[in-house]
Amino acid sequence: MKKILYLVVLLIVFTSCKNNSNNTNQEAENGEKYENFKVKETLLAAGYTYILGEQNDSLKWFAVSQQEINEGEVFYYVDPLVMKDFYSKELDRPFDEITFLMQISKDPKTFEKPAMENSQKPSGKITTDQLDLGIDIPEGAISIAQLYENMKQYKGQKVRVKGQVVKFSAEIMNTNWIHLQDGTSFDGKYDLTITSDETVNVGDIVTFEGVISIDKDFGYGYFYEVLLEETVVIK
Repeated sequence: MKKILYLVVLLIVFTSCKNNSNNTNQEAENGEKYENFKVKETLLAAGYTYILGEQNDSLKWFAVSQQEINEGEVFYYVDPLVMKDFYSKELDRPFDEITFLMQISKDPKTFEKPAMENSQKPSGKITTDQLDLGIDIPEGAISIAQLYENMKQYKGQKVRVKGQVVKFSAEIMNTNWIHLQDGTSFDGKYDLTITSDETVNVGDIVTFEGVISIDKDFGYGYFYEVLLEETVVIK
């Protein structure tokens, strides 16, 4: 009888441990939702570490800023940004799906809200105050107000915009994210988000040329009503 009872207790403990190790959608003490994965393989390229991770008995690709990561380690994360049909120029290879992460940790307690508030990540919501500017719009360019007023007309079109850089976030998802204002607005919209390989500084007055995308949804709350992509700086 004692032997049977011992086996039952052992089975309960084993099942509990197995369930905890496979549970990738858990909640930290502060209420922050987090997931985890186990590292199977890593690749380094252009300031990023690409990780092939095991999650829920399947393999998924993740990408984080370059850091030392070893096979077999388990990492926790929050706020994933999933990209479909992503192509890495540095690795010269496509990914059917890859998840970009701002931060990973071996300890889920890392993800306390005050620490996460300082995390730099692109957001579809306007996060800059409107500046009192009077940028001269050059010939062949359009104002931000014109763009928002006629955004459907400009969808897929190459346009030029000139304005002042009010926010710059470098090397997120293999590109730089720039917020531009020119002093004009339409229906309360005055801030244009731009993705570019160009490096600029906050306060610079710059003319960009690129292609307009509208209603661009990267998932997980990263939605852009208007986004200027594939941009270059016009000297």
